[in-house]
Amino acid sequence: MKIVDRYVLREVGLAWFAVTAVLLAVLIANQLAQVLGQAAEHHYPREVIFVLLGLMSIQNGTYIIPVGLLLGIVLALGRLYHESEAAALRACGIGPAQLLRPVGVLAVGVAVLLAVLALVGAPWSFGRADSIRADALRAAEFGMLEPGRFHTFARGSAVFYAESADPDGTLRRVFLQRRIADRVEIVLADRARHRIEEGGDLHVLVLSDGDRYEGTPGSPQLRRVHFAEHGIPVRVGATAAGPARVETRPTLELLADPAPQAQAEFQRRASFPLMALLLALLAIPLAELRPRQGRYARIGVVILVYFVYANLLSAAQTWIEKGWVPPLVGLWWTHLLVLAVALVLWWRQSPPAWALR
Repeated sequence: MKIVDRYVLREVGLAWFAVTAVLLAVLIANQLAQVLGQAAEHHYPREVIFVLLGLMSIQNGTYIIPVGLLLGIVLALGRLYHESEAAALRACGIGPAQLLRPVGVLAVGVAVLLAVLALVGAPWSFGRADSIRADALRAAEFGMLEPGRFHTFARGSAVFYAESADPDGTLRRVFLQRRIADRVEIVLADRARHRIEEGGDLHVLVLSDGDRYEGTPGSPQLRRVHFAEHGIPVRVGATAAGPARVETRPTLELLADPAPQAQAEFQRRASFPLMALLLALLAIPLAELRPRQGRYARIGVVILVYFVYANLLSAAQTWIEKGWVPPLVGLWWTHLLVLAVALVLWWRQSPPAWALR
């Protein structure tokens, strides 16, 4: 690469990296509050919080990186225009068309990164986050059986209380109430132990030396059973079965699925690298400043352009899912529209010689 190309590439690359890092830090700060709220509500283990935070950053990184690229290019080239470096480059015969070479190198690298994140990383992170949340909920259901506090489990159908605990973990003076269909079961026991089986799917409370009372509310009949040992199994791994979320499905599987939801998700993922390339093409004419314009004069316009582009993609995805737009048209028309706008801006900035005659 020429010296000028390396210089422009360095300026644009540093600006993109700085803007993306700032946006990512703001995103992580917002996500931290969300994850902490979920952790407090569902009693997630401490180590789960940081893992979920990292996975959510991967998911949202596909949205942060393109806007970071657009702002980085505009800020870097805006500095060149503001400090008259762009005018000096033009005097040497280096115009916007020559700037496209170093900017394009960065854009292609960012597009490759986005392709990996959108097609592989984001689906994996969605599935991994769902699995971690499910495991954390299962662990928290029995992981907080502390003495002196009431605990609910089995989806709220059981209430547990223990007065105290021995150093070896044995719970003392235990109260347990369960609702099974239309019957209510109350157990009072002197001791209780918690045992985990089947890889965490089955939790067993082993109660010792107690009484069990069974009855139906409103009925005068009551059954009392004295026991030396009584095990109560609770299967927490049995969750509602259903199809996997479309965000978690592999990209190749979506490509082979003709369903509108699958095609909409596939085209959304494929749009991110295209978005990076088109935004880079759009950023060069948008970054041009008139004399005495401030360095940040175009930031508002650039942000507006990005949000219009992103909202058009989101709306087009919804239209595919609802069957209003065929998958063949899909999201591609939004990219063609942005490409047409970029070509018009390039035409106005650097019209061909025959158009000036």
